[in-house]
Amino acid sequence: MLQGNSCRYACRSAEHALARRQFLGQMVAGTLAAGGLGALTSPTIANAIAQQHKRVLIFFMSGGLSQLESWDPKPGTPTGGPFRAIPTNVPGVHVSELMPHIATIMDKLLLVRGVNTSEDDHGKGQYLMMTGRRQTPAEEHPRLGAVIAKAQHADGLDLPGYIQITPGGGGGRSADAAYLGPQFASVVLGNGNPPSNTGLSGGVTEETDGMRQTLRRHLSRHFLARRRTAQTDAYMQSYEQAQRLMQRRDAFDVTKEPEKDLQRYGEYDLGRHCLLARRLLEQGAMCVQVSHSNYDTHNENFDFHIEQVGEFDRSFAALIRDLDDRGLLETTLVIVMSEFGRTPNINIYYGRDHWSKAWSIAMAGCGIQVGGAFGKTNDHGTEVVDGQVDHGQLFHTYLRAIGIDSTENFRIGGRDVPMADPSRGAIDEILA
Repeated sequence: MLQGNSCRYACRSAEHALARRQFLGQMVAGTLAAGGLGALTSPTIANAIAQQHKRVLIFFMSGGLSQLESWDPKPGTPTGGPFRAIPTNVPGVHVSELMPHIATIMDKLLLVRGVNTSEDDHGKGQYLMMTGRRQTPAEEHPRLGAVIAKAQHADGLDLPGYIQITPGGGGGRSADAAYLGPQFASVVLGNGNPPSNTGLSGGVTEETDGMRQTLRRHLSRHFLARRRTAQTDAYMQSYEQAQRLMQRRDAFDVTKEPEKDLQRYGEYDLGRHCLLARRLLEQGAMCVQVSHSNYDTHNENFDFHIEQVGEFDRSFAALIRDLDDRGLLETTLVIVMSEFGRTPNINIYYGRDHWSKAWSIAMAGCGIQVGGAFGKTNDHGTEVVDGQVDHGQLFHTYLRAIGIDSTENFRIGGRDVPMADPSRGAIDEILA
């Protein structure tokens, strides 16, 4: 049912210690034959390609955001905790009082309150939410960002097709594209810093570097004439993307944003990361993922959620308003997810444990019926009573919302591999 206008504290797990396809195919084939992907660094071509695509912004609330202290409060019940529910600008839809800013933009959001994934392990829960499939020893599946980058041919754009912004670490390319190939794997920006090694080494001028690149492409052209394989293409593509990143290094510099924006988003890590995400989306990034951690609240759940949700509420609301004001929300799907929710029951340490049988995610932007809530849990939040969905259905829905046929296959190594779990389908009731 669609409600509204339209429809010493963690568990110490290891995880917490033109037709665009034809056009791009011809461009890639032509530039490879002519000496690499360098021609695709043209700003005019890159911008024309970028405008044909929808974008995705993922917020991953690492550790397991409590649905009861965010999207699906149950005040006045034994499981509800100490916080009130407050009305939003959508009649009949309430959120936790920890989200006063988000309450004012609920008309731009959709809450999905009937998620049941039946997986309470951090690693496995994150895997199934990011891939739409359960983890098995038989095969590794690509994450959502890699699937989007591959499906929309992001390997020809200036910026990487899939960018992750993490609180710490990172700085290199992940292995999260699985069989899609390294060119579609995420580039991880540790603590929001630009990709490492994207400046010229000391003593190397732009003229000298240009001569080096010309020689490399010349040699590559002769090599590929006889020995071209998927591996050599990926190898060459990594060089071309490195060069494009060097030319677009300023895209990652949030200090170029006005001071008033830095203050409005919040002068803490998540605020800066949200501002960086907006900057990257404005400059043509296809899929950006922002991580916000410390939600694994087995102890002192309520104290931690006051701090964490308070940060998220301010920064997220500012970002959604900006995307809307700048016309980007019409072409950007925003997803707020975790690996699971938290137990309705409160433990002896005033914490909530892992709970995947009845929890919530939120979405905004293109392709979605915003301005309400879909699905419902019972009065104590212990089970879904209407509109139950799982990870596979959500994955199909994300792809459909940005115009990708989620029932299509990728052609990998001479065989067809489904983009999404073929045993599941999209949630048609929430698609615009």
